[in-house]
Amino acid sequence: MKSSDALLAAWRRTLGRAKDSPAILNPHGEVVRRFSEIDERARDFDRKIETFEAGNVIAIQIGNHEDWASILIACLRRQLVVLPLEQSIGDQQRDAALKICDARAVVSAVPSGNSPELFRLKTADATTNWGEHSPSLLKLTSGTTAAPRAIQFRSEQLLADCNQICDTMGISDADLNFGVIPISHSYGLSNLLTPLIARGVPMVLSSDRLPRAVLSDLAGTNATVFPGMPVFYQAFCEMEDIPVLPKLRLCISAGAPLATAVAQHFRQKFGLPIHSFYGASECGGICYERVGQNEEDGFVGQAMEGVAIETVDPDAAASRICVRSAAVGDGYFPETDQAKLGGGLFVPDDLLTKTANGFRIVGRTSDVINVAGKKVNPAEVEAHLLRFSGVRQAVVFGRASILRNEEVAACVVVSPGVSEVELLEFCRRELSGWQVPKRVFIVDSIPVTERGKISRRDLARRFAGL
Repeated sequence: MKSSDALLAAWRRTLGRAKDSPAILNPHGEVVRRFSEIDERARDFDRKIETFEAGNVIAIQIGNHEDWASILIACLRRQLVVLPLEQSIGDQQRDAALKICDARAVVSAVPSGNSPELFRLKTADATTNWGEHSPSLLKLTSGTTAAPRAIQFRSEQLLADCNQICDTMGISDADLNFGVIPISHSYGLSNLLTPLIARGVPMVLSSDRLPRAVLSDLAGTNATVFPGMPVFYQAFCEMEDIPVLPKLRLCISAGAPLATAVAQHFRQKFGLPIHSFYGASECGGICYERVGQNEEDGFVGQAMEGVAIETVDPDAAASRICVRSAAVGDGYFPETDQAKLGGGLFVPDDLLTKTANGFRIVGRTSDVINVAGKKVNPAEVEAHLLRFSGVRQAVVFGRASILRNEEVAACVVVSPGVSEVELLEFCRRELSGWQVPKRVFIVDSIPVTERGKISRRDLARRFAGL
C-alpha cells in the first residue's frame, strides 16, 4: 500500500474529522454518500483490482457518478494509475487513448446497476516503465499529431492544485459545491473531486446539464459554490421566472473567456459577481479574478496562491507565459516536450497581456482549438474528413465563439454532389461532440496567403460569423 501518498494522507485527515458528515448529495438534496461510506465503497472496489500490479493504468468512464472518489482512493491505495475518460468521447478517440496509455481495464457505468463495473482489456503483460516518478493520474489531452497524449501527475501535484484553488477562492468544508461540470475533466477534478477528498468539501453531483435544471437544482440544494462555464451563465441570463438563490455565494467561470456583457447581465439579474478562472490541464489553476468586476473581455485576474507567472517576452504587448507551481505535471506521455512541460514549469500556448490589475488573454500561438476548455487538434478532424469519399482537401480551424471560446470549422474541396449536411453527419458518427465542426464550408479551392501558404488564422477571420 502507498502509505506515503499525499492525497491518501489528506483523505485520512478528512475521514477522521468528517466521518459521519454528508459528502455527496443528489440534485434533490438527498445524501447519497457520507464520508465513511465513500471509504467503505473504496474498500469494496479494492477487491476488484487486487490482481493488478503497481503502475498499471485503469481508465474510469463513469460520468458524474457518486463512486468516483471511492474508485480513485482504491486505485491510489493499490498504486494504480487512473486515466479519466469523459463519457462523450468518441469510440475512436477512446480506443486510441486506451492503447497509447496501455490501460489494463476500464471502469464503466452500467445502466442496469448502481455500481460501475470493471472490464479487463487484452493488453501486454509488461508494466509501463514510468521512470523516476510513477504517476497517480493521467490527464488526457491533444498531442502534436492526430494521436492523443496524456499528462502525468503525482498525488502531490493534484493536492497542490486543490490547495491552491481552495485557498485562492476561499472554499472550505462549510461550503457545498455544485458539480455539473464533468469530474473527468481537469476543471471538475480540481474544483470538485480533490476538494472533497483532501479538504472535506461536500458536493452535489448532477448529470443534467440543461440550464433550467441546473438553476433549479442550485436553488433546491442550497449549494454555495458553482463552478460553471460561460454557456451556463449566458443561459441563466436569458431565463424568465428565475428561482431565488439565497445560499449561492461564489460563481466561477472557466473553460472559455467570459464575455463582460454576460457577467454584467448576470450581476444585475442575480446580484452576484462571476469570478473568471484560468487554468490548463498541464498545471491546474493559473489565474483567478478575485474581485469579479468583469470590466474587460479576456481578463482573468492575478496569479493563484502558490503560482508564479513570468512573461516570456516582457517587452511585447502580448506574450506567452511561464507557469511555475507545485501543481505542474511531470510531463507528457508517451511523447515528451521538456521545453513546454517539465521540472515544475509549463508554457501555455495562450498569449497574455499583463496589466496593473492582472492578466488578460488576447489569443493563442498554436493551431490547437480550445472548445470550452477541451482541446481539439485540427489534424485529427482533417484526417477524418479526408476519409469521406469525395473530399479532396480539408483544412480545419477555430472560429471565435462567445460562449465556448472557439468553435470548430472547416474548409473543404469536394467532388460534385457532396454536401455540408453529409459531411457534418459523417463527423457526428465518429468524432467526439466537441470535435465536430459547427460549419463545413465547401469551396473551389482553399484560400492561401500571398506566400502561397494556408493560414488557419486567416481562414478564421475570412469565415467569421458565416
